[in-house]
Amino acid sequence: MSAELHHPTSRRAALLRIIRDSSVGKQDELVRLLKKQGFEATQSSVSRDLREMHVAKAGDRYIVPANEDGAPSNMFAAVSPFVVDLKTAGPSITVVKTTTAAAQSVAEAIDKSDWPEVVGTVAGENTIFIATEDARTQRKLVERLREVFRV
Repeated sequence: MSAELHHPTSRRAALLRIIRDSSVGKQDELVRLLKKQGFEATQSSVSRDLREMHVAKAGDRYIVPANEDGAPSNMFAAVSPFVVDLKTAGPSITVVKTTTAAAQSVAEAIDKSDWPEVVGTVAGENTIFIATEDARTQRKLVERLREVFRV
């Protein structure tokens, strides 16, 4: 086995390829696929890699940003398919509904966007509450969310 296959950067590149090219939802499956490609991997090393690469889990599969810098637009592209509805609840709370187990990933993309309208987010299993300062900023946020998520 070459030294390159022992290097975490090479393993992480392979991990990203696996996640982008297939629908993998379990770390032990990632370990198996990495080993099949000749990489040394354990569940703990894969877990650490996923965390450090900011890989998210949406529904029953892992997702990665479209590029390495984690730009918000790319994060939105990755999580957009999991957003199913958008409603307002009063003048300063917006509710985003997602598929099961996707709310955390969608909320992270919203948080990373650094939009000035967003005071904060709270995410559960399939629901996100987004706080805004007032009705005016909520309207602007809803417009952005509808454009990004096409809901």
